[in-house]
Amino acid sequence: MSNDPLLQPFQLKHLTLRNRIMITSHEPAYPEDGMPKDRYRAYHVERAKAGVALTMTAGSASVSRDSPPVFNNILAWKEEVVGWMRRLTDECHDHGCAVMIQLTHLGRRTRWDKADWLPVVSPGHEREAAHRSFPKKMEDWDIARIIGDYVDAAERMKAAGLDGIELQAYGHLMDQFWSPLTNGLDGPYGGDLDNRLRFTFDILRGIRDRCGDDFIVGLRSTGDEGLPGGITADDGLAISRKLKDSGLVDFLNVVKGHIDTDAGLTDVIPVQGMRNAPHLDFAGAIRRATNFPTFHAAKIPDVPTARHAIAAGLLDMVGMTRAHMADPHLVRKVIEGREDEIRPCVGANYCLDRIYQGGMAFCLHNAATGREETMPHVIPPAPAKKRITIVGAGPAGMEAARVASERGHAVTVFEAADRPGGQIRLTALQERRREMMAIIAWRQAMCDKQGVTFRFNTFADAGDVLATDPDEVVIATGGLPHTEVLVSGDDLVCSAWDILSGDVKPGQNVLVYDDAGDHAALQAADLIAATGARVEIVTPDRAFAPEVMAMNLVPYMRSLQRRDTTFTVTWRLLSVARDGNRLRATLCSDYGDMTRDRIVDQVVVNHGTRPLDGLYFDLKPLSSNNGEVDYEALATGGMQTVRTHPNGAFRLFRIGDAVAARNTHAAIYDALRLVKDL
Repeated sequence: MSNDPLLQPFQLKHLTLRNRIMITSHEPAYPEDGMPKDRYRAYHVERAKAGVALTMTAGSASVSRDSPPVFNNILAWKEEVVGWMRRLTDECHDHGCAVMIQLTHLGRRTRWDKADWLPVVSPGHEREAAHRSFPKKMEDWDIARIIGDYVDAAERMKAAGLDGIELQAYGHLMDQFWSPLTNGLDGPYGGDLDNRLRFTFDILRGIRDRCGDDFIVGLRSTGDEGLPGGITADDGLAISRKLKDSGLVDFLNVVKGHIDTDAGLTDVIPVQGMRNAPHLDFAGAIRRATNFPTFHAAKIPDVPTARHAIAAGLLDMVGMTRAHMADPHLVRKVIEGREDEIRPCVGANYCLDRIYQGGMAFCLHNAATGREETMPHVIPPAPAKKRITIVGAGPAGMEAARVASERGHAVTVFEAADRPGGQIRLTALQERRREMMAIIAWRQAMCDKQGVTFRFNTFADAGDVLATDPDEVVIATGGLPHTEVLVSGDDLVCSAWDILSGDVKPGQNVLVYDDAGDHAALQAADLIAATGARVEIVTPDRAFAPEVMAMNLVPYMRSLQRRDTTFTVTWRLLSVARDGNRLRATLCSDYGDMTRDRIVDQVVVNHGTRPLDGLYFDLKPLSSNNGEVDYEALATGGMQTVRTHPNGAFRLFRIGDAVAARNTHAAIYDALRLVKDL
């Protein structure tokens, strides 16, 4: 029996959880037609078979038709959900993992123009900023109907064989009743705290009457909204005690904050550059005050922090949800003493930001997450050993080297710099994004274990590559900034990379022209503004930095809005000319023939990269496939078999930004899906 606090079992009512690590409720947006079908099931089963004690499905499974999902949630109000949830639950149970689901009505946290175009409902008329819908103030029959919907959904989950359910009460309908900011009803469901809690207790009593006392029921709730006039910490503690004393609830899953704005959501679920485990002590205080089974998750990305949470008695179960997106085998590696091999969560929040913009949740640097049906988390050995040469040690090249070496191949990597990293090393120079370097450091460690040969400080040419006598060549040379976007004056601008690297000193009155919308422009602007300079960020888009996405934008805004920074949208940089010892930047509009001038002392352009592809084209005529890729095989997880020139000595591929400017996830996915079958 291990002495590790994380590996001790936990008894929750009649349910024995095999360790103290759980995946908290979250919606990766994998449902099809509102159902958790094969992709969804494979995602949870991968983590179940690797040892996690409890996986909670479905952040915000919808209990009612008038709670339309805004990020492809499970539709728990449909009878057909029972069969799909039973398949998922049975398979997780086969691997010794307990399964629960989070049920909710979104209330005002959705949109009326989704699904059936029914009005959004809430106990008050106040609009939620994030989803912008003005809600209908609930009537008595709305309340009765939705209470019945909660109970029906809980019964479906019991019928599906789940171990229990969790009701969401932060930002959704349940705690819209709790908060004085959103509850405008008179009694019996509005007014004092007991009245505001009546809706919750009516639901809990209905679930117990229908599902029995043995069915596990918990709440994930805010203990402090952190808003003037909202639920206070004292209120949260009083609510927690009332829930415990009712005998209707078996556990609390504690959060802190509010999620009605991007900034609020980001404080509840912190991102890269923000403090780890910021609400852990708060959750521990509620546990001490209530002596009630307490779960919690909020940027607990590493095993030592999780271990402390259990050892210090702050939590009974520690949630490591994004950490399990990065490495679904985290628990197995702890059990086997391989913690140093855990792929780290870097807090990039690519997963959550994608779902809030209507996409599926993917991990920035584990491209197999969410693709378990076609992409391996454990790389299979190759039938025969090959010599594989990779040029470039950015994220694409390092992933290619890792996968190829785990296949058992002899791998040589050429890199022009003195160390690996590529664009990630550049972006990680800023404190806010320093965690990004773990993407490279982990791959470097894995490659070192597999004996990969690195040749740094080598700007490889065709001769260098041919000297390795390769069977396969992968070009991962990335790209270089492209700033030649003006009618005139290209020679008068610098790139965002120039600022980030320190090659160009920031000016005092700077125009940052962002036509790529990614992190580089905001990083450059932040660095410049920190010197006391005046900065204007200009973009031709309707909104600035669309590739950065909502939650990642929050730390930038908190920094930039404290400084002399302005944002100008829908204007394009036309030209730059000298004006005395300064620069005249002329802006134009896609909407008409308008122009405007800015007099500045520096213009910084962020327009993505162009491929550094000279070596690829030098090698192309010497290869057996002429560089050709079978896109059908690439898209479906199949093997590359193209050989258009049988006499060629090697096959040639290129990946990442050496193909076209994209992002880190695309680069890593390119490498994984190509190299896993080489």
